[in-house]
Amino acid sequence: MKRRAAWLMLTAAAAAASSASLAGQLAFAIAGIGVVGMLHGAGDLAVVEPAKRPAFLSAYAVVSLATMLWWTADPSVALPAFLVASAVHFGLEDAPHGSIAERGARGIALIAAPAALHPAGYASLLRVAGGASFGVSTFTPIIAQAGGIAGTALLWLAWRRRDVRLAGGMAALLLLPPLVGFTIGFLMLHALPQTFEHRDRLGCSTTYAYLRTVAPVFAAAVLLAGLVAVILHHVDPSGVRGLFAGIAALAMPHLLVTPLFEPRDAREPAGDWSRTRQDAWNRGAAHG
Repeated sequence: MKRRAAWLMLTAAAAAASSASLAGQLAFAIAGIGVVGMLHGAGDLAVVEPAKRPAFLSAYAVVSLATMLWWTADPSVALPAFLVASAVHFGLEDAPHGSIAERGARGIALIAAPAALHPAGYASLLRVAGGASFGVSTFTPIIAQAGGIAGTALLWLAWRRRDVRLAGGMAALLLLPPLVGFTIGFLMLHALPQTFEHRDRLGCSTTYAYLRTVAPVFAAAVLLAGLVAVILHHVDPSGVRGLFAGIAALAMPHLLVTPLFEPRDAREPAGDWSRTRQDAWNRGAAHG
């Protein structure tokens, strides 16, 4: 019952955001990516061995600060670097034992599929996030074609595997407006399954127990993202660049630093990764 209600609320919110103005879509993305999606990264510190945590926090802070400074100084370079790093991360984490082709398709699709059917809206977001000097007219058609091919391939794979989660995530990425589609796809295919895995890894019996465990780190992350958005508000009053930069300031250390400190036995074991990931999703959705 809780699971069904949650999905109905998310679907209703996505539908409302899809027909809303850019401000409404941005609010949906902030809530979905910047709040709910941030929970899986909030468990990074908890999975690091206590003796290594000072070094981990130092490296995390350095990378986060460097990202903020880079985005402030040269967003036209910081944006594509962030998109490429994110695509690599999604491919490796969402298909840890998949083929190279599947890893590549998953990484590309999460970043590029929203451009396939909405190139104008996608280009507008990149123009604001990356600044006037970012080559939107050059990159958007390439991104749109790559996203369309990767998204179509993954829809076929979802049909072949009867994978409802993959199908739903890809459909959202392709069909909904870019900010809304990415938010839904990111939550379904990456953030929520990873949150459930972190919860199980930390021995939390419920999602609520996991939230209590990571609450201090989560609160600090929200404050940091908010600070970045405030700093960049004078450059972009719409909030789009602040959203991208705030997420990047937290995502880049999550992508680059956490894998260096994460215990080897915390990695997902080899085997049927799709079933393992689906089981984690089902357990997470079933627990309160």
